[in-house]
Amino acid sequence: MFKKLPHTYVLVFSIIIISAILTWIIPGGRYDRQTVTVNGVERSVIVSGSYKPAESQPQTWQIFSAFYEGFNNMSHIVVFILIIGGAFWIMNESKAIDIGMIAFLMSTKKFEKFRMIGWLGVNNIIMVLVMIIFSIFGAVFGMSEETLAFIAIFVPLAIKMGYDSLVGVCLCYFAAHVGFAGAILNPFTIGIAQGLASVPLFSGIEYRTVCWFIITTISIVFILWYAARIKKNPQKSIMYREDEYWRLNQTGDIEAIQYYTPLSAWIVAGLIFVVLIIYSFVFPTNPMKLGLSTVTWPVLPVLTGLYLITSYITLRKSVHFFIINLLGFTILFLIVGVLGFDWYLEEIAALFLALGIATGFALGYSTSTLTKSFISGVKDIVSASLVVGFAGGIIAILNNGQIIDTILNSLSAGLENTGKFSAVSVMYVFVSALNLIITSGSAKAALTIPIMTDFSDIIGLSRQAMITAFQFGTGFTEMIAPTSGVLIGVLGIARVPFAKWFKFIFFFLMVLAIIGWLLLIPTVTMKLNGF
Repeated sequence: MFKKLPHTYVLVFSIIIISAILTWIIPGGRYDRQTVTVNGVERSVIVSGSYKPAESQPQTWQIFSAFYEGFNNMSHIVVFILIIGGAFWIMNESKAIDIGMIAFLMSTKKFEKFRMIGWLGVNNIIMVLVMIIFSIFGAVFGMSEETLAFIAIFVPLAIKMGYDSLVGVCLCYFAAHVGFAGAILNPFTIGIAQGLASVPLFSGIEYRTVCWFIITTISIVFILWYAARIKKNPQKSIMYREDEYWRLNQTGDIEAIQYYTPLSAWIVAGLIFVVLIIYSFVFPTNPMKLGLSTVTWPVLPVLTGLYLITSYITLRKSVHFFIINLLGFTILFLIVGVLGFDWYLEEIAALFLALGIATGFALGYSTSTLTKSFISGVKDIVSASLVVGFAGGIIAILNNGQIIDTILNSLSAGLENTGKFSAVSVMYVFVSALNLIITSGSAKAALTIPIMTDFSDIIGLSRQAMITAFQFGTGFTEMIAPTSGVLIGVLGIARVPFAKWFKFIFFFLMVLAIIGWLLLIPTVTMKLNGF
């Protein structure tokens, strides 16, 4: 299996052709939709029972125009990847990330003298902590697209620790999507689904927390097992040959790097501090939203004070450490922006672009040198951006062929005349299969929850149980969906062919899917709080 792997572009184009063929086989149809306000946000939802046949729109030459439409639909992710690539290239040229990684790994080695830590393994502890953090991010605020910004950090880190790029992808992307499936307070799945189903917002959190803990723990154990296997024999990795790119781009002689702090770095640090002071006066406090809870904290003033202290300390050591400090605060402001100001890709892209520009000027680059460096990063990452746009063509074909609603209607028919557990199982399979076509959690909720709610009421199934089936279904299979712009973007940045990722993760995802199915049993057989 996978002895001769097709290029990702070939794989995506093959799926586009298959999708076009389906438009000749599957009859056209559509649901009526209406706009409703869910948790203060307007959503387009299906009008239950409104499905009707529509004129078929078989796709032919559109397999070529689908690329254009796909790029148009996925433009937000394509541009985001290009900006991330340019910004991180500037940082990579400074060797700041290499220095930071080596300094970090050397400092962690000191803890091995403690017997318990030495027995557990410092690297294992690091990986567990990183995966727990990203899993919490996925479970609490639905981190997904944001993981694109972290791949360029964790893949080189994993290589430096003696693992492979697959471990790096799993530390952030995979962990966040496991948390996404756990969905303790995820507003994009649980929040919208419960709002559409008229269920108290974020009710049933106790059992969802248990589910999150179980699937996160099992996932961490799997990654630790795989990482230990690769550490022992790196050539066992199916990515060993491709990871040569990351190994060659590591710093060979870190001691040969000259440590210095130019005047330009002090000026950049001062200008950033002035900007933060201004924003601290404009936003002396700001709300941080976690599910239904909103806590108002003086976040910006506190971060401004910390920035002043850490910048002074790092600038006295070297501009390289100051750049690492900038990266750390960029991540902190990303979290604050997402939780406090509802940031999305546009704002996050602007944040990382500012990071790249600040890094270049701190190094003393002229505007021309900075621009050339940014363009080099864009060139290096352009293949990842292209494949995201190509993947968007799959959805374009299915939409233009008017067969998505037909597929929805056919799948939903499988929910009729079933018992409670059979129904929740069919719902689970239904959403898992739909995930391969529609990867947006909020879009799937808006499309399916109105229908699934009606079926739940007819057969006497708890709406909360139905939402749990939706939650698990929308979390696991997205990690192998070639239609997912985020997945394709992540793999592109990590330089992992889709076929190799599929081979690596498929069977474990099936294990997670079975565990998710088993976790649905208590929602039907037990009296759970909120169900």
